[in-house]
Amino acid sequence: MEMSTPSGPSGGPLSGLLVADFSRVLAGPYATMLLADLGAEVVKVEAPAGDETRSWMPPTRGGTSTYYLGINRGKRSLALDLRTDDDAEAARELARRADVMIENFKPGTLAKYGLDFDAVSAANPGVVYASITGFGPGAGSHVPGYDLMVQAISGLMSLTGDPEGEPFRAGISVFDVMAGNHAAIGILAALRHRDATGAGQHVEVNLLSSALSGLVNHSSAYVAGGTVPYRMGNAHPSVFPYEPFPTADRDLIVAAANDGQFRRLCEVLGIPETAGDPRFAHNKDRTARREELRPLLVERLATRGATEWFEALVAAGVPAAPINTIDGGFAMAERFGLDPVVEVGEGARAVPMARHPITFSTTPARYELPPPELDEHGPELRKWLAATGENGRD
Repeated sequence: MEMSTPSGPSGGPLSGLLVADFSRVLAGPYATMLLADLGAEVVKVEAPAGDETRSWMPPTRGGTSTYYLGINRGKRSLALDLRTDDDAEAARELARRADVMIENFKPGTLAKYGLDFDAVSAANPGVVYASITGFGPGAGSHVPGYDLMVQAISGLMSLTGDPEGEPFRAGISVFDVMAGNHAAIGILAALRHRDATGAGQHVEVNLLSSALSGLVNHSSAYVAGGTVPYRMGNAHPSVFPYEPFPTADRDLIVAAANDGQFRRLCEVLGIPETAGDPRFAHNKDRTARREELRPLLVERLATRGATEWFEALVAAGVPAAPINTIDGGFAMAERFGLDPVVEVGEGARAVPMARHPITFSTTPARYELPPPELDEHGPELRKWLAATGENGRD
């Protein structure tokens, strides 16, 4: 098999890179999909039973899990049973030829197959080898790395939910996605270093570290300020108004984060005198007296619907947003000209998917291969891996 990518600008900025993807579920596959969008050739290595997310349904499209579809475009599937000699050898050969290898096995698992960093880098010194774990390769290596566990352990759930109610998880596996992004950043940085020196390296990402970094101001409140923050519902600990408010029909986010925005908010609401009230003159005053200010805002917002207020406030330079369902989010993106949906693949295999989030002026993302069926490319990939010569990277 000729493992090649299109040359020139249309091939994407990562055209020519071969990624051996030994990851599964979310964080790793999300990272490798981003790389595939940007032109990398990604070989998705799956166990004979396939990536777990293939069975995570409903919902489905054409009998396939939409969870799986959402993070696996642009890849070729190769099913290998690493417990067998031939398949383990094929896996090692793929790793030997790859520019990048990414895996999210439990630490130490791949060593028995000769697929750990030491073994792979010995045969392929220029490889960028990325590992994603839940809690790192040390004392936490025995702990399963599930996003929900990390949301609990990191403290995120203590920040999410009603102050008087129970903790809540985020609506998505937020730290899997964050770790996938961190892995992609780490891989790209390591490739830049390899371009300069010829040397590969081991890039390690763990969900807990991604979580603690991603908690940003809350992490800083504790680390730098000695303050342990707790959940405040939809309120912000340092800014007011910065939360949902009821309107005549549905809730509206209002985020007047500075004094100028607050003045304009009051003007649009028809209560300009409130902005001049010394009790609410500055953000620290409004935050301290939020329970006095909130009823004044709620009374005015109740007179019109969320969409009408959104248009008026945004026109005045006040951050505001109606709380949509997912369909409304895509509709808003369409309205703003962001073309949020792309068709991946052709004919009966075409799948509508969310667009890659980064726009390039010269090397745009590509959407050529739909999410692969299990071992869809197995025969041609095995033939290619058994070959030597130019395409074998010898």
